[in-house]
Amino acid sequence: MTVGNFLGLDERHSSFDRAGVLVLPLALEATVSYGGGTARGPAAIIEASQQVELYDREHDDEPALEYGVHTLDAPQLAADDPEAAVAQIAAAVARAAASGKLVVALGGEHTISAGVSRGLLEAFEGPLSVVQIDAHCDLRETYEGSRYSHACVARRMLDDPRVEQVLQFGVRSAAAEEVAFARGHPERVRVWWAQEVQDGAWHEELRDRLEGRRVHLTIDVDGLDPAVVPATGTPEPDGLRWREVLDVVRTTARSASIVGVDCVELAPQPALHAADFAVAKLVYKTITYAVNGG
Repeated sequence: MTVGNFLGLDERHSSFDRAGVLVLPLALEATVSYGGGTARGPAAIIEASQQVELYDREHDDEPALEYGVHTLDAPQLAADDPEAAVAQIAAAVARAAASGKLVVALGGEHTISAGVSRGLLEAFEGPLSVVQIDAHCDLRETYEGSRYSHACVARRMLDDPRVEQVLQFGVRSAAAEEVAFARGHPERVRVWWAQEVQDGAWHEELRDRLEGRRVHLTIDVDGLDPAVVPATGTPEPDGLRWREVLDVVRTTARSASIVGVDCVELAPQPALHAADFAVAKLVYKTITYAVNGG
């Protein structure tokens, strides 16, 4: 076992040259507005991943041994300047994605996703669609004086016209201005509220919107119900269940090419290591879906 590498894979399955997946820790915590601790999220996910069994019953295999995972060094980010941090993240993601490997960023607060999106756009020609699992829309123009708040990340991604659409799953908390923005831009923003996801009538539209496209998949862990992931800064009741989240990720992978992933907003808490483990296992499942196309 290689301590410090996602899943603890040995050198044969985790060297840069042999790995098909790059994990990039991004411990940014600059604009949190309720509970803190997201800066510890990447390390907690990586540590918990050492306990995840590699065998995946759905695929009847140990997929990580097939594609390999290399964990990059965490860059130093300008925590006192979130706009600058986003630029740093974009540069790091663009360098990693230029390798042709799948980039999986671990946050940190959701602001990192603006940098991940920008970096993917720099690395790949053409448009990008974003699939966002989240309890919140994150569509505010500004929040608490910052355009780069975690509450504005979807809006910042949409600033770039190459981001064709942001498709949101599991939302159950929004400001009136965010609802108005989504309604005013139906071609670029689609919100599936948590109850709509739970009702299940979303698959066909998602497939139609994603067919033949490249996707940046961003998972805010507060999209899941707090019964699954209680350790997050802005928890909301009535969230998505484990299988519902996997269904969204699986359908995305089958409908489009996932070129980048991030998982954000874990705020580790003592005696709640089950949350760290759940997120680590979710990241592993997501990587497997992305690499295998579902």
